[in-house]
Amino acid sequence: MTPRAFTVAGILATVALTGCAPTFRASAGPEAPRNALAREVRDSLKRVLKAARKDRAFPGAYVVVGDSRGVLAEGSIGRIDWRWRAPKPTDHTLWDLASLTKVIGTTTALAQLVERGAVDVDAPVQRYLPDWTGPGQDSVTVRHLLTHRSGLPSFRPYDTLTHNPDSLAEMLYRTPLMRAPAERMVYSDIGAFLMGRIVEHVSGLRLDQFLAANVFAPLAMYETMFRPAAFLNPRIAPTEVDTLRGGQVRGVVHDERAYYLGGVAAHAGLFSSAFDLERFATMMLRSGALDSARVLQPETIIRFTTHADSTLNNRALGWQKPDRTDMRDKTPSAAWAGQFMSSSAFGHTGFTGTSIAIDPTLDLYIILLSNRVNPTRANTKIGGVRSRLADAVVTAVRRQRGMTIHADLP
Repeated sequence: MTPRAFTVAGILATVALTGCAPTFRASAGPEAPRNALAREVRDSLKRVLKAARKDRAFPGAYVVVGDSRGVLAEGSIGRIDWRWRAPKPTDHTLWDLASLTKVIGTTTALAQLVERGAVDVDAPVQRYLPDWTGPGQDSVTVRHLLTHRSGLPSFRPYDTLTHNPDSLAEMLYRTPLMRAPAERMVYSDIGAFLMGRIVEHVSGLRLDQFLAANVFAPLAMYETMFRPAAFLNPRIAPTEVDTLRGGQVRGVVHDERAYYLGGVAAHAGLFSSAFDLERFATMMLRSGALDSARVLQPETIIRFTTHADSTLNNRALGWQKPDRTDMRDKTPSAAWAGQFMSSSAFGHTGFTGTSIAIDPTLDLYIILLSNRVNPTRANTKIGGVRSRLADAVVTAVRRQRGMTIHADLP
């Protein structure tokens, strides 16, 4: 893939204060079929995002759709804040990724350590964290953490008890199990916290250092980071108004526990741009390599993105899988996949309004970046936007490629 041209000056410049009309573009090249597909995808983006903005699902958003050859279409809608003079989103706007941190960051780091033989997913967590002790914890494996079946609770509001990073980390680390491992799946930020601890213990590096050296720098993802510098604030989409933190949250992580941990956490804290995430998604579709960098082996990607076992409808190792049962029940866990992605698809969502969907069978990725929590997390319309976006794009792709519209799921 040839990266889209950009300059340091262009990246660091504040976006011009222009109108909030949608801006969409499709790839252009010598191949008529690909151009036709790009135009249809562009039109799908435009239709879905205009409706979402009219419905006030978010102040602004940026979407990129592409395949292993590069970007097919991309576009922006609205502004990065509800203020009328706020900048429009661009492919270099920085967004709080929220739980996309778990897959772009933590899961990728663990996958690399598994490749190196430094971590065994079926080994007990205590092999790597020997002082993580408590009733039943000797039976918890790394696989249990990756599939959210460790028996740990989803989260605990420890941030209401302490704002000291060390005390908060200790509370998270000492959280007891609520149930036996493998008894059921409960999506757990605390489990992700422990995955980060494993990465740090095994590698000898802080999580942010490991990711910068082993994932982001090799992929030239220079706009992906924890704790962005203050001079980047004009490019960062603000999130929720939090009176406890002095007003609107901007330039620091929205998630309260990640914030009070110091901004670097395994479950939340990454900021990134559409430009960078396009590179990550292309790497995944190219079996782990991009340009001259190999981040993961092909077999590792397959291992981490297929169903973890027959009892889990919508979990791979770290990643989510499409689950039509969830869609029928109208719960949001599979909204990123819509109805028509294939069984090989994998993805994840972020609480702030972000999502990524990658389908190797269709050779397709969809990245949606928004700040739907601005000004309040009470706005829950993003799930429907994700689903409609996925369906519109996948329908266009399947139609242009002469494929049946229906997915290959039961």
